[in-house]
This record gives sequence, structure tokens and C-alpha cells, in this order.
Amino acid sequence: MAIVEVTVVPLGTGDTSLSRYVAECQKVLRNEDAIEYQLTPMGTIIEGELDVIFEVIKKLHEVPFQNGAMRVSTSIKIDDRRDKEASMGQKLASVDHKLD
Repeated sequence: MAIVEVTVVPLGTGDTSLSRYVAECQKVLRNEDAIEYQLTPMGTIIEGELDVIFEVIKKLHEVPFQNGAMRVSTSIKIDDRRDKEASMGQKLASVDHKLD
């Protein structure tokens, strides 16, 4: 299972606020049953099978275009651990445990 951070940024929209684009991307994620996701202030974390995540990212990348943007920059950071199961929750719990 992979954990991916994705940030989709529409460019040249004439407005510094991007929350309407973020909201539209979150609507896409709500309809994806094969993944878990978490919105953060700087992007979205997605957990699932890597092939599925890539398909979801393609949909997210298209959202700003569908909402009038003429240019989009999408950044992806992938954590694909194959020696043991990892999840968003497990990674956070591991750090919390070390804080005790």
C-alpha cells in the first residue's frame, strides 16, 4: 500500500484564493471507494494501491481545467513501502509512541 501527497495548483486564475478548486477536488475524492484520504492545509494525503492512486491523481489534475483554469501544476510525493504494511495512522502512531 502506498501513501501519496498530492498538491494540485491551478495557475493564472486571476484570484489568489484556491479553495473552490480544493473543494471540487475533495468532491472527486469522496467518490473514490478504493482509497483513504486526508486533506491538509498544503495538499491531500492519499492511501491505497499505487495504480489506483495514479488514476485518482489524474482525475484531480483535470479538476481545475474543468473549472476554467488554463494551466495546472500538480506535485506528487510517494511513500511506497514494501517490506511491511504502512498506513497514515500507523505512521502517526509510530511517532506518537516515540514521544512517550
